[in-house]
Amino acid sequence: MTRAIVFDLDGTLIDSLPDIAAAANALLADHGLAPLPERQIGGFVGMGERVFLDRLISATALDPLSYDALLAQFIAHYKLCTGLTRVFPGVLETLAQLRADGLVLGICTNKPGGPLDAVLDAVDLRRHFDVVIAGDTLSLRKPDPAPLRLAFERLGATHGVYVGDSDVDAATALAAHVPFVLYTEGIRSKPVEHIPHDRAFRRFSDLYGLCKDVMRAI
Repeated sequence: MTRAIVFDLDGTLIDSLPDIAAAANALLADHGLAPLPERQIGGFVGMGERVFLDRLISATALDPLSYDALLAQFIAHYKLCTGLTRVFPGVLETLAQLRADGLVLGICTNKPGGPLDAVLDAVDLRRHFDVVIAGDTLSLRKPDPAPLRLAFERLGATHGVYVGDSDVDAATALAAHVPFVLYTEGIRSKPVEHIPHDRAFRRFSDLYGLCKDVMRAI
C-alpha cells in the first residue's frame, strides 16, 4: 500500500513572498512605477502567474493592452528572484522523517515551471520529492483537482494527504476528495477558521504525527 503526501510550495515549504514581491516590483520599476508593499503583493498569490498579473495590473498603472509582454517580463524577473527565499524551519527534517517512514512525497503548485525549477534548485529541495507538478504541467490549475490527482497518480499512491497554506489549496483538496492539512504560517488571505481543513499546524515538527493520524482515518 503506497502512502503519499503532496505539498503546495510557496507559503507551505518555502517563504518565497520576498522574492515574489521583488519580481513584481522589478516589473513595476521597468515601467517607471512605484513598488507595492510585500503584504499587498501577498494577496495576489495563489492562482498562478496570469491571475497574479491580472491583480497586479488592477492595482497599478500597468497597461493591460501590453499583457503578453508584461507576462514575459514578469516571468523573466521571477526566474531570477530566488536569493531571498528560505525553506521554513523544520521542513527538511520533517521531509526526511516522512521518507524514512516509507512515504512517497510530491509537490503540486501553481508556480510555473521556469520559476519553479529555479527556486527548487536554489533551495536544494528537488531531491526530496518523487514527483513535481508545476502550474503549467497541465492546462488546468488549482483549485481544479486535476493537478493534484495527477501528482497522486504519478506517485502510484492508493491514498494520501495534501498539505498547503491557503484557501486555494483547501478547495483543491476538497475537489480531489483528499484530506487537507493546513500550514497556518504561510501566505493566507483568509483566517484559519474560514479555510476548510482536517488538521492544522504551525510547526513542521508536528506534521509527521498529524499526517499519520489523518492517514489512519482513510
